[in-house]
Order: sequence, then structure tokens, then C-alpha cells
Amino acid sequence: MTTGHNVHLLPQTDQLRAIHTIVRDKDCTREDFVFHSRRVIRQLLEAGLDLLPFTKKDVTTPVGTTYQGLEFASKICAVPVIRAGEAMEGELRYLHPGIRVGKILIQRDKRTKLPHLYYQHLPADIADGHVLLLEPMLATGGSAIAAIDVLREAGVPEKHIIMINFLSSPEGLRRVGTERPQVTIVTSAIEDRLNQHAFMVPGIGDFGDRFFGTTDSGATT
Repeated sequence: MTTGHNVHLLPQTDQLRAIHTIVRDKDCTREDFVFHSRRVIRQLLEAGLDLLPFTKKDVTTPVGTTYQGLEFASKICAVPVIRAGEAMEGELRYLHPGIRVGKILIQRDKRTKLPHLYYQHLPADIADGHVLLLEPMLATGGSAIAAIDVLREAGVPEKHIIMINFLSSPEGLRRVGTERPQVTIVTSAIEDRLNQHAFMVPGIGDFGDRFFGTTDSGATT
């Protein structure tokens, strides 16, 4: 499921495209949007977890034989980018109970259009393991790079960051691939382009607004 350097695209199955058809529809209800986007988020997280390093572990089965299995080889931390990234947090906690979670809040300055870090709270030992960076929308790549740099400044090696995106633009993928080439990206769709408002086309609108039921932006009539 790999396309390009360090970019992992979910298999484009008919079922995945059918789910995308539901959530991309501007008339999709919030209830349906949340339900079906969670189905895709679950696939993305499973794919991201599968990219982490594993080590061998043997266990004894109920019939008294040995199963030669695997376990995660390093600590794992999730860092959602507030607010949209928190849509992925609940699904990850279901898949990996007890996972440690940090938080980053980055917003674009209305005047300069540049990303600005407003808040960060990360585990003290975050540099000792791998990080799942949860950010549903990779558009221009500016906020993603800013979030990656927060982790790098906390000591996380770039190659230990796996960014989970619901949608990615070609422009965003190129920028992250050029400026932060060791970061791994997992996405469910690569869009055609960005429009003049930096929304992805064909797109989904504002993921956070649609998931949390706030003002819908990015949709056109």
C-alpha cells in the first residue's frame, strides 16, 4: 500500500471508496459523517501501528504449545493536533488502551497566514519511542511541518514520527517529503489539488467542523 517515498496509501478498495462517497457528500448528516469517518480512521490507525517496529515474543497457548509471536519494540505515544486530530484519538484508545497522549494546538495567523503554536503538552520521555501524529487534513503542509518540528524539538527523531492523515493533497505531500523526508505518512486518499482557499479538491470540507458539528466551512453551493 505504498506510493512514493514514505507515503502509505490505504488500498483503494471499493468499500473504502463507498465510505468516501458518503462522507464527501455535502448533504451527509453529522451522524453519518462521524460513523463512517471513524471506519476509515480505524483502518488508518491499524496501518500506522503496523509500521512500528516489533520484536519477537513467545507465549504458551492454552494447549501447552509455544506460539512464536511479536510485540511492539518501543514505547508509543499519540499526539493529536487540536482540534481535528482529536477525532482520531478515541479510535486509537480503543485499539491501544492505555496509550500515552500528548497535545499540540497550532492555528494559522489570520494576518500572516503562517502556522502559530499556541499550546503543547507532551510526555517527558516522548523522545524515547515512536509517535503517531494525528492530523486528519494535510493541505498546504505548513501546520503539519510546524507540528513535526514541535516533536523534533522535544527530541523525537524524525524517522520515529508516523503522521496519520484522512486526506492528503499532492502539494502537502511534496512539501513534507521535501522538508521532512524521514517522516512517514499514512493516508486514505490523495486529492487532485488545492483550490484558491487552500481546501482540497474534490475534498471533504473542514473535517473538524463536520466531525464536531460546528460551523461548516470549505463547502460550496
